[in-house]
Amino acid sequence: MRQLVQWIPPGLADSLAKEAKADIRSFSAFSHVLALLHGQITKAGSLNEICDAAKLHEPELNRIRGATAPKRNTFSNANRTRDPKIAENLYWEVFKHLQEVCPGFTQHGKHKRFLFRMKRDIFAIDSTTLKLSLSCIDWARHRRKKAAAKTHMRLNDGTMLPSFAIVEDAAHHDSKRADALCAGLKDGDVLLADRAYLDLAFLNGLQQSGVFFVLRDKDNMVFDVVESRRHEDPSIIADETVRMSRSNSGEKYPGLLRRVTAVVEVDGKDVVMSFITNNFAWSPRTIAELYRARWAIELFFKELKQTLQLNDFVGYNENAVKWQVWIGLLAHLLIRFQKHISKWGLSFSRLAGTIRSAIWMKVDLAVTLRIYGTAGGPKRPVVVEKQLDETGGLSRMPLT
Repeated sequence: MRQLVQWIPPGLADSLAKEAKADIRSFSAFSHVLALLHGQITKAGSLNEICDAAKLHEPELNRIRGATAPKRNTFSNANRTRDPKIAENLYWEVFKHLQEVCPGFTQHGKHKRFLFRMKRDIFAIDSTTLKLSLSCIDWARHRRKKAAAKTHMRLNDGTMLPSFAIVEDAAHHDSKRADALCAGLKDGDVLLADRAYLDLAFLNGLQQSGVFFVLRDKDNMVFDVVESRRHEDPSIIADETVRMSRSNSGEKYPGLLRRVTAVVEVDGKDVVMSFITNNFAWSPRTIAELYRARWAIELFFKELKQTLQLNDFVGYNENAVKWQVWIGLLAHLLIRFQKHISKWGLSFSRLAGTIRSAIWMKVDLAVTLRIYGTAGGPKRPVVVEKQLDETGGLSRMPLT
């Protein structure tokens, strides 16, 4: 545990809490963060489970920058009353710190297939919904009988790390947060999104900023085909230049769009999909492959939910839920960094499970992860020198 949290700059959590004017006299912000981190990594399902584990390992806990084991009421009160902006700022400050101490961690990675030739930053935006209990959480009312929180995220497709995130209730449609998610994009960047973000005014803003986009089109789009381009790829059904034909749609996006219809493999099956883009230079197959790259953010959300505690919440109000989500993202970031420095070659779920099992063990984590799983398989039997058998005769004994 100490080796994981050593990458959080000393005093950072408490200084952010003081800036937010949080009361940390009896329960420091670092102790608060450490308790929630423990709950995320071990997938604890309640406040009592976290507090009991902290009490059992209190001597080890005290040696981690003087952290203290929380009492249940104190812990609950901190989750309920402290501004979750502290956890959000902590996440981005730690992200920045890791980028400084190890630039390779956040450097652009190679894209799969032939997209590695693209010398551009590729981002995907999407959201994931976290189911909550309506009987306890009225602030996150999602439907008549359901409650949910939602995490909107912009993921760097090359590094598989978030570059922007919003945590809120699930009442807002995804397109309502599209402008905020894409505010940091620069000229030449590529944005990938599903059809939920196909808002023409939003796309026109990206076009004016020089950002290229690839999105699924909607079935109710009404357009005129200006030009149809020839193609030799049998998986490309159509490659067209289109213009919005309705007056209100034309006002929102007055320029031309490119519509590519292609056969794409999804879960081992061929599916016909149509994509909208503002780039007329790429090949139609590149556009289809770019949309395939968008699925990385869905895999990212799946990775989060499978390895962290984002199914059961230890607090019911809005602050407590946001604290747990942001510290969950922080736990994921620290584990990903540990994966990077240890050159872990197995799956992320196995890495998270290994760290979960060794969370209070006194071992060198980086060395352990570096050699974990590197042992070879069993050797074939080797025949050794002749040895006497029980009857005094000679026999050849295999050595396994």
